[in-house]
Amino acid sequence: MHKDHNDYAFAHESRYGSVSEPTYGGALSFMRRKYTRELDGVDVAVSGVPLDLATTNRPGARFGPAGIRAASAQIAWARPHGYDFDPLDRLAVIDYGDCLFDFGRPEQVPERIVAHAKTILDAGVSMLTLGGDHFISYPLLRAHAEVHGTLSLLHFDAHSDTWSDEDGRIDHGTMFYHAAKQGLIDPARSVQVGLRTYNAETHGFNILDARWVHRNGPEAAVAEIRRILGDRKTYLTFDIDCLDPAFAPGTGTPVCGGLSTAQTIEIFRGLAGVNLIGMDVVEVAPIYDVGQITALAGATLAAEYLCLLAHDRASP
Repeated sequence: MHKDHNDYAFAHESRYGSVSEPTYGGALSFMRRKYTRELDGVDVAVSGVPLDLATTNRPGARFGPAGIRAASAQIAWARPHGYDFDPLDRLAVIDYGDCLFDFGRPEQVPERIVAHAKTILDAGVSMLTLGGDHFISYPLLRAHAEVHGTLSLLHFDAHSDTWSDEDGRIDHGTMFYHAAKQGLIDPARSVQVGLRTYNAETHGFNILDARWVHRNGPEAAVAEIRRILGDRKTYLTFDIDCLDPAFAPGTGTPVCGGLSTAQTIEIFRGLAGVNLIGMDVVEVAPIYDVGQITALAGATLAAEYLCLLAHDRASP
């Protein structure tokens, strides 16, 4: 690429490779990936679901996809520190844009998200989704389970999101109760990490709560996660409130005592080789953020996921 290029979100001639342009300007796609709906030859499609109609506390996660994209400009210019490869050299990654739905028809939103996801998955492309509140994981799991069958769930959160609920409600605290009940995920082969809010019912999920991680450390967490998941197809969902509010103030339901960003990155890096088939990063609410640190954490963890996908893949 010529050094006088900018706006790589539109001008990028390849789906591969990190690009450098001023972090303070240009079109803000995720990691400066090209905005396109063309899925041929694509490995990963990044897309946003700007929904926060299911929140139980502060709204604002509808601005999460835009906030994460903006923050990702800070880390798009070079490969992640500590790796001997650039995941964007090994993976063809695009920014697919956002899922469209009618805010005035909330009852139609789940099916719109399912249809959005199926368009991508049916093309044989993996999804990296930027939320949005955590409810979006439920329709995403529906779409992924149609392709892959019953999944394991690797769930990072301050909350279990398994509170019992009646069918059909749109609530960001109950969707994994429904997903387990409907056979989309297998709780016995799933792991919830970082929890620190009370729920009397585990519904059979394996839980490594925040105190466990603090006491035992990232290496022990990785070992236990890998033991439980084995080689099963696993969907990774990361609620940014898994991080302590000191590291992620920009979220709707912050809870003290959470993981640090550094701890979480260490856990992520220990997951190379786990059979991950999709990921979402949710509950980033930029209106409550400080200096973009929450959005930057979300962008960084999304980029770390790309490193996991690229770990055992050679450059084309």
